[in-house]
Amino acid sequence: MLSVPTLWVVFVVNFLALGLIWTHVMRSYPNFEAAPFWAAGASVAAFGAGLGLLRGMVDSPLPLLGGGILVTFACCLDLMGVNRFYGQPTSWRLTIIVTGLTGLGLTFFMVGLDSMPMRILIYSLGQSVPVALTLRHLLSRRRGFNPGARMAGTVAILMIGIYAIRAGAAMFNVGGELTMVLFNDFQAALVLVLVFLSMAWNFGFLMMAIDRLRAEVENLALLDDLTGVANRRHLLQQLSVNCELSRRTGQSFALLAIDLDGFKGINDGLGHSAGDECLRNFTRAAQSRLRPGDLLARTGGDEFCVVMPDTTWREAAMVARHILEECRDRFADCGDATIQITASIGVAQWSQHVGSTPERLIAAADDALYVAKKLGKDRYAVHESAPAPEPEPAMPPLRKIA
Repeated sequence: MLSVPTLWVVFVVNFLALGLIWTHVMRSYPNFEAAPFWAAGASVAAFGAGLGLLRGMVDSPLPLLGGGILVTFACCLDLMGVNRFYGQPTSWRLTIIVTGLTGLGLTFFMVGLDSMPMRILIYSLGQSVPVALTLRHLLSRRRGFNPGARMAGTVAILMIGIYAIRAGAAMFNVGGELTMVLFNDFQAALVLVLVFLSMAWNFGFLMMAIDRLRAEVENLALLDDLTGVANRRHLLQQLSVNCELSRRTGQSFALLAIDLDGFKGINDGLGHSAGDECLRNFTRAAQSRLRPGDLLARTGGDEFCVVMPDTTWREAAMVARHILEECRDRFADCGDATIQITASIGVAQWSQHVGSTPERLIAAADDALYVAKKLGKDRYAVHESAPAPEPEPAMPPLRKIA
């Protein structure tokens, strides 16, 4: 038969290890908002288990009471971590209510009316509530498939089931007598299962964290450091996707090639910091005139491209005109000077004549950009391979009214 102190030792060792892991994650990725809650949850659980160990050393129920309250508080912290992981607000009110009611219930059935089965029931309910509340996020289909979340959600359901079995067994005296120091074999086995499941629950959180951090790294690899928009690698990926889609469906899409006018003079005359600010200012101006689904990318220096899915050259030319108007209306503070940003834009629409590779479409847009520069800058030009406008239907002859 396993003693209660032995089970508390198992809890302490496991949760200390988890606390160290989450503390490392928290320090390595300070912007990962869920990590502090999960680190605190594991550490509080370890401290609560350690406090429960004192029950065998002092003649007082307070250590066991404090341990039960802290483990319940740790489950609430885990719930708060899940909420932060999914961008939801944390509720300290709920944490205080659940922990407080659990503490009051344990105190009453420990000091006022000594009842081990009722303490197990209160303890199980106090931990089941926050564990159950994590399921709305972990098993939500709207959030897409996440293996770690599915694992944590499945484990949470198993934990709730074990809590229910343990409380029912205690209430109906299944397995034999229970004391503060000794559990019967059935209860001891259930507690060991809960230890294993709590570890698996946190491993699910770790898998969620790994997937999230890996996705963030992948996104960073596709973004321009200075402006925050897509980089050339991301641009080529999107162009490849749109080229393949257009080949299969015949759906048109367009590309804008953009070059800032006189940017070299800004860098040479005002410095690179002023040039960087102008690039950021242009990015904000262009994004304010793009449509949902359009992708703005910086391809190098003062050169940008815009991928416009399901778009004809006429629609792309209209967006180009709007971008130019926005740039004319905006002024950038570049060092000690305030200058107006202007740009030249080349418009190209994908077609079989342009070619089947992203590079051919970029070359077509660059040719149109060169024409816009040659015509005097601060304007747009359309690549000559754009389809000719369809002739308007002839008007029917007017009927003479008698």
